[in-house]
Amino acid sequence: MEEYGKILVFVMPIFLILIIIEKTYGHYKGENTSPNMDSVSSVSSGMVNSVKDVLGLSITLISYDWIVSKIALFHLEATTLAYLIGFIAIDFYGYWSHRFSHQINFLWNKHAIHHSSEEFNLACALRQPISSFVNLFTFLLIPAALFGVPSKVIAVTLPIHLFLQFWYHTKHIKKIGFLENILVSPSHHRVHHAINSEYMDKNHSQIFIIWDKLFGTFQEELETVPPVFGITRPAQTWNPIRINFQHLWLMITDAWRAENWKDKFAIWFKPTGWRPENFEEKYPVHKIKNVYDFEKYGTQHSKKLMIWSMVQAIITLLFISYLYNSIAIIGLPNVFIYGAFIFVTVYSYTELMDARKISILWEILRFAFGIAIIAYLGDWFSMNQLFPLANYIIIGYLTLSLIATIYFVSVNFEKEKVALA
Repeated sequence: MEEYGKILVFVMPIFLILIIIEKTYGHYKGENTSPNMDSVSSVSSGMVNSVKDVLGLSITLISYDWIVSKIALFHLEATTLAYLIGFIAIDFYGYWSHRFSHQINFLWNKHAIHHSSEEFNLACALRQPISSFVNLFTFLLIPAALFGVPSKVIAVTLPIHLFLQFWYHTKHIKKIGFLENILVSPSHHRVHHAINSEYMDKNHSQIFIIWDKLFGTFQEELETVPPVFGITRPAQTWNPIRINFQHLWLMITDAWRAENWKDKFAIWFKPTGWRPENFEEKYPVHKIKNVYDFEKYGTQHSKKLMIWSMVQAIITLLFISYLYNSIAIIGLPNVFIYGAFIFVTVYSYTELMDARKISILWEILRFAFGIAIIAYLGDWFSMNQLFPLANYIIIGYLTLSLIATIYFVSVNFEKEKVALA
């Protein structure tokens, strides 16, 4: 928990700087691939995912250590060779878990968030799931277990493997020469994120493209078919927590409505997007029919709301940085209270980004939650030890945030309606 948090404190600013560089370069080239609201939503998704991971809010059904104890043919030390074998094994594991997430209905729920952006940029790489509370695919690490790769090697290599998938989420790098035959490139991954029929469910590899070529899921980016990004049942929200559970909610409601027990059971294991017969007519869900002719979500919003949303995301990053740097000081169970505050914060300001009036209720809840924390603990999770005025600063921020939300809901949203009319 504490170690991973400190790694993220180091990595988060690097990711943020690269996102800003990409946006600046896009402006320079006249090709802005990173609209502000989309980027704020993506960064917000990354924040709640990282909090979930740092707090360990998931369980593993079959531990890697247990598999090693049962099937290991060798017992490697934590050498360079062990790390190399571990990295390749994790990449194999990543290909199949990624492919299953695209092909099995209930698994798509945890992966839809990553594809939900209708843009393709570095920020969308941060759209990672909070809905995956159970790790199902540890058995895919059997190749590493057979060699007896130590669990600490896997634990170190997994986040490195994840971070290395960040760079290729961009439209600005076209091709990378002969490395296209070895590594997953931005071109390969644009294909993966595209909803064009020619590209659907292709290029599942994460570092080495060889897996797609080996298992028949490779598709080159075609000059005549420009990729269109998003999901065919568009999320139509900036709220990453909503996006994380949209598909699950649809499956639950479809299973409830299904008239026979076979459909109630089959819906979870059928191919992604499957619904019982005639449900598209009886219970229609908005779906993109022509990928070259649809309106992207959230293109109409006020400049003031956009700026305020960016400010909220930056302040939330500061809150999270303090959490990750101070886990040992905050201690249990207070780190979970802090995590809950972050989740409510992100939910509140992304509801406001969606121009939902209910955002004011979420902001009142967040305000009350924050004040209650200070009243109960005496300060903001021992922050007064570093900043004597921390209580006043945080109470002032919470008050300002509540006033701003009231303003946008009661004044600015009404002005927008008049302007659009």
